[in-house]
Amino acid sequence: MASSSTAVQDFRDTGPRLFRLDPLLLFATLALVAASAYTVRRATLGDIPGDPNYYFTRQLIYMGVGLVLMFVVARFDYSRLREWKLGVYGFMIGGILLVYAFGFSARGSRRAIQFGFFNFQASELGKVLLVVALAGFVVDRARRLDERETTSRIVLLALLPAMLVVAQPDLGSGLVYIAIVLAVLFIAGTKWTHFAALAGLGTVAIVIVVLAAPMAGVEVIKPYQVDRLTAFLNPSTDPADEGYHINQSLTAIGSGGKTGRGDQSTQTKFNFLPEHHTDFVFSVVGEEFGFVGAALVLSLFALLIWRALRILTMSKNFYGALVAGGITAMLMFQVFVNVGMTIGIMPITGIPLPLVSYGGSSVITTLLAIGLLQSIYAQGRDTAVAKGL
Repeated sequence: MASSSTAVQDFRDTGPRLFRLDPLLLFATLALVAASAYTVRRATLGDIPGDPNYYFTRQLIYMGVGLVLMFVVARFDYSRLREWKLGVYGFMIGGILLVYAFGFSARGSRRAIQFGFFNFQASELGKVLLVVALAGFVVDRARRLDERETTSRIVLLALLPAMLVVAQPDLGSGLVYIAIVLAVLFIAGTKWTHFAALAGLGTVAIVIVVLAAPMAGVEVIKPYQVDRLTAFLNPSTDPADEGYHINQSLTAIGSGGKTGRGDQSTQTKFNFLPEHHTDFVFSVVGEEFGFVGAALVLSLFALLIWRALRILTMSKNFYGALVAGGITAMLMFQVFVNVGMTIGIMPITGIPLPLVSYGGSSVITTLLAIGLLQSIYAQGRDTAVAKGL
């Protein structure tokens, strides 16, 4: 009887790990994935003559791969990643550098390596890898977090890949990297004076990049990027060029009304709205499904981010809290900037809407990140149960 009881207990401890997931986080993830599949199909039916499901089919494949990896990572002991921080960081830098050597050029940018029908964008995967690596470096210096040297090292570790991806040019991913490092430092308890110093240095850097460097004949960021960053301030100044994207997006969302235009969505159907399946997919939601559809999508993101924050608080260790915090910042920043640029309150930076925008690298990377959150949740819950909490 004793051996039988022990066997049952062992099964309970090891067998159902796959199902020890945060149900609300899982629901929000699957709902956003479903919303993406439906929206991408609706937005791209006429984009490829003779193959109306071109983007839809590929998005389903990306989602399938990403969901499998999410469940695999959810069963993995995330704490082991701390031991591999150097390898993870090196792999991230190496992947970004490979894009310079083997990536293909598209619209003036070299951001991805082509593998058949899949374009691998190293800067997307780098977002999760940066979170994992930075969290490990911070934990190693946990007793010296109040030192300026610690803050400087962590920031420099993030600035290196950020500058590499900005040079591709991929300004959006570079900004996400900055948001990640600031969140990790905040969760770690970095002094406010360090953040004040970083803010001052950041202001000086912006002035140099945007004003001083161009006057000296040095283009750190491309002129079209500067135009896009400033166009949202007054999109009517150049409505046919730099203000075109924002104006068409505002027209699409505004015309959606309460419940959307459905098959009468002219901005999407007649390709007035550029990048309608990637950067401006939220505009498609607004036009096709109106305020109701847009509110539903934003509610799902609110649920996802709330659960991510909850997982941060229940992590079994400091490393898990830092990883959860970095992933939460990554998701929050991308959602805020992407939705903000479609409604004209944020500049256009090419940041995708997590889980909703079309794109294999973005979808798979986001699902990997959610898998890490689920791993932190499962182990945090097990620790709480073991302590009788």
